[in-house]
Formats: sequence, C-alpha cells, structure tokens
Amino acid sequence: MGTQGRGPRPQDILLAALFLAMAAITPEHDPSEITLILLLGALQITESRFIQLDTQRGRVLWNVGKIVAGYLLIGYTGGIQSGYYLVLLFPVISAAATLGVFSTLAFTALACATYLSFLLPPFFDWSQYDIHQEAIAELSRRVLFIGIAGLLANGFALVLRERSRQLSETNRNLREAEAQVRRSERLAALGQLTAGLAHELRNPLGTIKGSADMLERNLPEGDPVARELAGFISSEVDRTNSLVSRFLDFARPLQLRLAVADLAELLRQAAGAAARDAEAQGVRIEVRTPPILFDFDAELLERVFVNLIVNAVQASAPGSKVTVESRVAGEDAVVEVADHGCGIEPDKLESIFNPFFTTKPSGTGLGLAIVSKIVSEHGGKIEVESISRGGSTFRVRLPRVGARE
Repeated sequence: MGTQGRGPRPQDILLAALFLAMAAITPEHDPSEITLILLLGALQITESRFIQLDTQRGRVLWNVGKIVAGYLLIGYTGGIQSGYYLVLLFPVISAAATLGVFSTLAFTALACATYLSFLLPPFFDWSQYDIHQEAIAELSRRVLFIGIAGLLANGFALVLRERSRQLSETNRNLREAEAQVRRSERLAALGQLTAGLAHELRNPLGTIKGSADMLERNLPEGDPVARELAGFISSEVDRTNSLVSRFLDFARPLQLRLAVADLAELLRQAAGAAARDAEAQGVRIEVRTPPILFDFDAELLERVFVNLIVNAVQASAPGSKVTVESRVAGEDAVVEVADHGCGIEPDKLESIFNPFFTTKPSGTGLGLAIVSKIVSEHGGKIEVESISRGGSTFRVRLPRVGARE
C-alpha cells in the first residue's frame, strides 16, 4: 500500500511524541493500556499517509477505526468513569476536517453513543451506584462537550475549505490572465512585424505579377512550357498576395461596428457557410441555439464561428457530427463548437491561438489567432477543452453589452 510523501512531517513527529508521552505517564505502566494508546496514535498519524484510503469511503473507515480504538481504551480504563473519554474527539475532529457537515454530525452522534454505551451492562451496574444530580450533570457536560467541539471544528473546516476554494479559483484566474497577457504581448509584437513585412512584400509582388502577366501575353504560341511557367508565377503570386492580405488583417486594428442582432441567426448563417466543407467531409452540422439578442459586430463574429465550425468539420471523421450550441450564462452569451475528432495534444493547447502555429500541413496558423483577436476586441474570451482521440470543444464567452430580452 503506497503512502503520500517520502518522510515524516514535523507535525507527525510532534504528534507521535505527544502520544508517546501519554503512554509513558499511564498509571502502573499497564502494557494493554499503552498498546491501545499507541494504536490510537498510529491511526491518527498515518490517516493522511495512505493514498489508497484518501477517499470519502476510506476516511469514513479510518474514523470508524479510531472510534473502535477509543472504545477499547475507554472500556479498558474504567468505562464511563475513564479519563480517556476525550479521545472520542479524534474521529469527530477528523470528520469535521475531511468530511462534510452531515458526516461530522453522524460521527459526533456515534462518539456520544459510544461513550454513553458504558452506562449499559456489563460495564455499569446500576444497583451498586447512587446516581446523584451532580454525576448526571458531569456526564451531560462531557457528552455536550464532544458535540460542541465537533460543530466548532466543522465550522472552522468549512471556512478553510471555502478559502481554499477561493484561493484555487483566484490562482486559476491569475494563470488565465497571465496566459492572456503573454498571448497579447506576442500578438502585439508579431502584429507590428507582420504589418511591416506585409507592406514591404506588396511592392515586389506587384512587380512580379505584372511582369508575369506581360511575359505570358508576349510569349509565342508555340512555347506551351514557358506559358505554363508564367501561369505558375502568376498563380503563386496571387496565393502569396492573399496570404499577405491575411497578415494585414491580423495586424490591422479592428474597428467594431456594433449593432443589436440575434446570435442564433448568426450561428445558423455560419453553419450554412461551412456546409460545403461539411458535405465534402461527410460530416453533419447540428445547431442548437435559442434567440440571444445583444450588441456585436455580426460580420466579424461570423468569421469567428465560420472558422471554428470549419476547423471542427476538418477535424471530424466522416459520418460524425459537429454541434454548435449557445446559451445565456449570467451576463454572458456562451457558444460552444464541439467535434468528435482526434483532439488536440495537451502540450499544444496553449499555443493554438498563437500566430503562425498550426497543426495542418497547408495551414498558415493565422485563423485561430484572428479568431482570438476578434473575440478579445468584443471583450470576451475563448477557451478550448480537448481529449486526445476524444474531440475538442471551443467555448466563446461574450459579454452581452446592450442585451435585450
């Protein structure tokens, strides 16, 4: 059975020393009493060290074990009159720290019942004792003390768990913000470089294009090879010029033209624009969306969703389905485009929105970068979840500025 960590923790060493001290001061150094104390200490110290038992069921069983060990120790040292009744707090506090409020209440009730069970025969002979009011009050105080301690411990544990959850959420948001800042910095630097390079390329491309066209017009009819080569030059210049235009689209600041429109209608139009690719791939596109009205730039957002849907179609196997769903989540509109393709490798997830990063043999790596830029200009964000060989889901979250119900 594996354990967590390689060496003892400082608190474990201190706890072990305290249990050893408790065993050392037992009256008459009774071996059985010492053994039960050390057993209880071992259960308490090793509780969090075993990986296999670090589950809800494992923690319940561990606390039941401490109840049993405490029961044996109290029963051996005098039952209801034993000074060891406080050991029943160990499982109660452990339940409060690691389980929920109902489990804490259950273990508190079990600990109290365990202690009160020593009032039953054969542990307690009612005929030999005169139970007076002070004894009843003392017994009640002990039982109530166990219950109060359990509830207080649970209250502290709830506060700590809530703060831990908030800290985890804050750390997650911070990591996302840092990743977005890094992406924005890369986009800004690459945008400036791209803009300068694209403008410098436009002039020689125009010269090459004009020269190729003139050459093709002046070639003799009997030289088909030269005419074909001139055509290659012209077509490749057109392809390069198209790529330069995409570079400029990426580098150029966006001017949003916001207007109230229906996101559902836009998604249906985007799916229609991707229908030809879907038909060629043998993939079905399913759109599920209610009417969602708010301010956005319909032309730019249509580019976003056409790109995402086409990518999903290209990643899908023939006969599969791409789903496009939208919903309202608080003040945001959320759109998810999901495929059932091969997925994206985990080490590539953070890079897919970077310019010039692509997993396609003929891709430019600008499609998702432009998508991310358009979404950011709308004040939204785009996320991706992917399972290797299980498909990918791109989630676009847009603030509903000027929303109308």
